[in-house]
This record gives sequence, structure tokens and C-alpha cells, in this order.
Amino acid sequence: MLVVRCRLAGVLLVVLATGGEAVAGSPWLADAKPNAEVASAHAMPVQGVDVSSWQGDIDWQKARAAGTAFAYIKATEGGDHLDAKFLENWYAAKRAGVARGAYHFLYWCRPANEQALWFMLNVPVDPDALPPVLDVEWNSHSATCPKRVSRQVALDTIKTMLDAMEAYTGKRPIIYTDPVFHRDVLEGELAGYQFWLRSVAAEPEQRYGNRSWVFWQFTTTGRVPGIEGKVDRNVFNGEGADWTRVLRSLYAGR
Repeated sequence: MLVVRCRLAGVLLVVLATGGEAVAGSPWLADAKPNAEVASAHAMPVQGVDVSSWQGDIDWQKARAAGTAFAYIKATEGGDHLDAKFLENWYAAKRAGVARGAYHFLYWCRPANEQALWFMLNVPVDPDALPPVLDVEWNSHSATCPKRVSRQVALDTIKTMLDAMEAYTGKRPIIYTDPVFHRDVLEGELAGYQFWLRSVAAEPEQRYGNRSWVFWQFTTTGRVPGIEGKVDRNVFNGEGADWTRVLRSLYAGR
């Protein structure tokens, strides 16, 4: 599996080839009681988080000192919701030296073009940023849009969003998903994109078959210095040297 991960890190270099300095990492502080089934994630060298306003005020300097190398920050949802902490987190993470990107949560009751416009109106174009992420999953707990659409409608909506996000940022988006949505919609689709996979009780290979991945969300109940309460934790699919090359490719030519 390690060989596969190193190869995938090289693929991400192509995705990120827009432009800095590598961020030196501190030892990561793992959760006190890691899930035995995903213990390998805790041993992987490049660790990160994804956050939203639910995490409240974040001490990004402390999180970085503890080993947080990257963060994905919730920006927008649907066509009218902006996360209350997005811009604060966006600029504070950068000041702390944490590589960060923005993500949009796809809403199945709003046209894709309206959602794309909302993302563009609220997310700064920053050549230092990681590629944007499109978060696609069913949201049966939503009070306003719990429905599921057909597979074809879902794919058409996703493709419209991905095209718009790439045109706006100049970077090919990454797709975040979970096992259920992947099974229902994404299996065998969108092979030209990198994936960020949620799998909190097993290795991604046990939930997604041969789907390659660049980020893995391995817990939603992690603990990280500088962040109060629980937070999603993630790992990059590669070694420290691979991550260094990713960051150098991001900032090259600045």
C-alpha cells in the first residue's frame, strides 16, 4: 500500500502544478486511543484537519506546531450559505503556515450554476491555496433538502460544479465523498479526478475497492491542540518528501 501511496502523491503534483516553500512539520500528536482498524492513518507522516464554524475559534499556530500540515476549510454550501468562520480561518491558517484549501458542500435542491456562482463570489482566488474540494454526499438529515436525486442528475450536477470551480481557481478540484454516495453515484465515474475519501472504521481500500485517493478522512472525533472539542482528521497519501514537492510546486514562480 505504501508504494501505491507514493505514486499517488506524484499525481497530486500535477493537480497542484500552479505554484512555495515546504512547511516544516512538527511531530503529530495522535489521538490518545486511535481506532485499531485505522491505526495506520496515525502513522502516516502528513496529517491535517477539515474544519468549519463548528470548531469555533482555532489557534492555528498551536495546531501547526502540533503537526497540522494542511487544512480544508468549509467555505460555502448550496447557493446562499457562507460558513461564518471561513474567511477568518482562511487567512489565519495561511499566516500560521498551514497549507489550506476551501470546500463547497453540494446541495441537491439548488441548480449547479447558482451554487458555482456562490462559491466564486465568496472564495478568494489564491495561487497558494490547495485545489478546491467539492463535497458530495447524501444529506438525509437536512431540514430543507433531504431528498436524493437520480444518479444521472447527481453526476450532471457534480460535473457542472467541477468545471466551474476549475475555471475559477485554475486548479482541478478534488472530490470528497463517503462510501454510500460513492456506491450509489460515483463508482466507476470521474476517473480523471483526485478523491478525498471518508472511511472511519477501515482502510479506504476496504470501502472503495480500487478507487485511488489523495486524502483520507479517518476520524470525525479527533483531538488536535489549538482546536476545542472534536475535529475531523485526515492524512495525505504519501511521504513527507512527497508533500514537500507538492508545496514547492504550489509556490513555484511566485
